[in-house]
Amino acid sequence: MAEEILLTKEGYDKLQAELNELKTKGRDDIAEKIKVALSYGDLSENSEYDEAKNEQGKMEHRISEIEETLKNARIIDENTISNEKVQVGSKVKVKNVTLDMVADYKILGEKESDPMNGIISAYSPIGAALIGHSAGESVNVEVPMGIVTYEIIEISK
Repeated sequence: MAEEILLTKEGYDKLQAELNELKTKGRDDIAEKIKVALSYGDLSENSEYDEAKNEQGKMEHRISEIEETLKNARIIDENTISNEKVQVGSKVKVKNVTLDMVADYKILGEKESDPMNGIISAYSPIGAALIGHSAGESVNVEVPMGIVTYEIIEISK
């Protein structure tokens, strides 16, 4: 059985739109590139043809990847997110006690994580450690540099 993939409704819709774009315009564009490359003749020395076929392979791989993700997706119902405990979909303000720094994170599934923009995976060391804890609690997180203590300041939707 495939692993469940957590997505927001927005993330699901974004992947669905990308899939539709690749299956329509993307495939049409590649077919045209292949057609033009074939018109150049001898395939044994036709770099345009080779490049178009490689591009087609990458696009078809991406289509398969998106289809698999959508097939195994579970959409996070943001209406059921509580501010009592950290869960997937929560926004969390935490204080890194070790470095005396405050950070804001949104905890989502792996496919939507973007650490540079404060969106962390529920399966990352920090995300996994915060899940299930309440505001005011401290959580120790094992990271490559050692143990870091985070204090949960606030939980919101």
